[in-house]
Amino acid sequence: MTEKAVTDCQTKQFQLCPKFQKTFTILGKKWNGLIVDVLLEEGTQRFKDLAQKVPKCSDRVLVERLKELELEGIVERRTYADSALIEYALTEQGQDLKQVMDSVHGWADTWLDAEECVKELA
Repeated sequence: MTEKAVTDCQTKQFQLCPKFQKTFTILGKKWNGLIVDVLLEEGTQRFKDLAQKVPKCSDRVLVERLKELELEGIVERRTYADSALIEYALTEQGQDLKQVMDSVHGWADTWLDAEECVKELA
């Protein structure tokens, strides 16, 4: 049996929803959630500052993830004339993830054991 894709995720039918799937593909990719979380909590960041706040992510991977998030319209790369300064900020679309991220944190605090998570990630 094949699953039928729907374009409106508000439908009451239980079918594959491409928008839902795409959302989890973006946020579920390693480091993306943490990058968004840092930008939500700390605001606009220079690359070096962002790299310090996501310390286990290599610079190469961080650059890749920022480019991906930029292509998705979640992160904006800001450059300034007559300056080498480059900053990363959330777009309006990225800022709109705050409620989602807060809900994920709340769910995790309620249902996940911190010690078990640390063991799994080690």
